[in-house]
Amino acid sequence: MGPKSAQLFVSALVLLSQLLSLSDLQYVAEAHRLVPNLGVCYGLNGNNLPSPKDVIDLYKRSQIGNLRIYQPYPQVLEALRGSGLSVSIGPTNEDIASLAASEDAANEWVNTNIVPYKDDVSFKWITIGYEVIPGPLASNVPAAMNNTRNALASIGLTEVKVTTVLPVSALAASYPPSTGAFASDIIETMTSIANLLAQDDAPLMISVYPYIVYASDPSHISADYVFLNSSEPVVIDGSYQYFNLFDAMVDAFNAALENINFGNVKLAVAETGWPTQGNEPYTTVLNAEVYNKNLYLHVLHNGTPRRPDHIMPLFFFEMFNENMKEGPVEQNFGFFYPNMQPVYPFW
Repeated sequence: MGPKSAQLFVSALVLLSQLLSLSDLQYVAEAHRLVPNLGVCYGLNGNNLPSPKDVIDLYKRSQIGNLRIYQPYPQVLEALRGSGLSVSIGPTNEDIASLAASEDAANEWVNTNIVPYKDDVSFKWITIGYEVIPGPLASNVPAAMNNTRNALASIGLTEVKVTTVLPVSALAASYPPSTGAFASDIIETMTSIANLLAQDDAPLMISVYPYIVYASDPSHISADYVFLNSSEPVVIDGSYQYFNLFDAMVDAFNAALENINFGNVKLAVAETGWPTQGNEPYTTVLNAEVYNKNLYLHVLHNGTPRRPDHIMPLFFFEMFNENMKEGPVEQNFGFFYPNMQPVYPFW
């Protein structure tokens, strides 16, 4: 970072701290109540994390009503019994090919990981594939989704929505948002997936990380646009005005769905967040606090310019700092330290 960029960044940090103090009053008024569309991802890539029972108690004390786990950990599912939390869960990526190839495999997965808990755990979403599109497993996802939804229907769980999680790399174009389009090699796969989602009124889940975009090109993206502080539109895309990067990234996916004639399929955010360490000056506690608090306030009541009436389900990433993840950035997205003390005031 050159001297000019460093000076601009310091100025932005000062402004962020001032804006945070102003928005805290609004945040405090909104926080500490159960919010039906918001949740937090719970990863277990750490060797010093609290017990699942203590974690579920922390979710409940913090008024976090939705929890997302990345595979069916039996100890977590046991702890979830009777908790009242809504749960997003999925098989490992390694299971996708077998789930696609065999209805029996899907039935076995559901009978092993869902049936024993279904009377005491509120399953809301089953995610088939975590960011495997594009990639070698992509073509297996539609069949795996279909077999899993049939397996769920066979035990009466028709209200559980089956979906998948896409990274931003699934888009061949995303700027301006109206040009959003899926990469040509996955259009057939995405059309099949969108058809299944439309039949069940299930959302397509996406990962949205303005942090990654900003940290890779800070000289061309304003801090106000990234941290949801802009009072003026930064991107004008036809009739749509964008005051923040998060909305623009989401609407690129909405445009991509429209381009395959499935604009009726809604989106949910599988994960978004901001790290507190590992890539200074972008990864700071202040930056994470500002982004997450402002996003919390934004998505409570607002859709995106392209879908203003759709209040999206959203999972923040993530509950704890996890010391077994790769690299210092990935290890420091948590709201809490492993001792369950907050990294910064939030929940």
